[in-house]
Amino acid sequence: MSGRGSTAAVSGNVQARLGAFSLQTGDFSWPLDGITALFGRSGCGKSTLLRAIAGLIPRASGTLRVGEALWLDGRRQTPAPQRDVGYVFQDAALFPHLSVRGNLLFAASRAPKGEAPAAIDQVAAEVGIAYLLDRRIAALSGGEKQRVAIARALLSRPRLLLLDEPLAALDWKAKDELLELIGQIARTQRLPMVLVSHAPEEIERLAQRVVFMQDGRILRIDRR
Repeated sequence: MSGRGSTAAVSGNVQARLGAFSLQTGDFSWPLDGITALFGRSGCGKSTLLRAIAGLIPRASGTLRVGEALWLDGRRQTPAPQRDVGYVFQDAALFPHLSVRGNLLFAASRAPKGEAPAAIDQVAAEVGIAYLLDRRIAALSGGEKQRVAIARALLSRPRLLLLDEPLAALDWKAKDELLELIGQIARTQRLPMVLVSHAPEEIERLAQRVVFMQDGRILRIDRR
């Protein structure tokens, strides 16, 4: 995918109002590489900014550029399905009535015709879920569900992977394994990521830079 590991940037100035909360980021820019962490207290706007990047806030305004692509210009937005992003939610958000393979087949629609099974097998091996492909979602542990969610996001062939507190509900063993996996994917696939977290140990282990947020604003961006 073009753009992976490039010197391009995620930049803009995003505004959005959701009820009583107002996102007013101010101007920002960070390189489109490595892992960028959005950090701050609960309710500061981390997940709101992530959703705006994904195109999931219909009334967002301002500007947002990812590499050469202008995704937000005033109130004109590139629709979410047309943005090259993968999104991993805190609760995995899988289809419970499908098997693991079924969930991944649904996500592999961007693969060339006839190549989806091979793509699924490859990603399943990379993420460590090959032995789970025929299991139902209800039979999986929390850590296994998040591995499936990551595999599903990778199958969409994203330019940017968005992670919204994917480790928050996991026990320490599962969290430690997922931290290793996320770091490995970022390194080996040169896939830029934006990680929402309020856990300093996750940021210390994964992030190349930290975007500090407070009350809907970006205070500063520090490189680690």
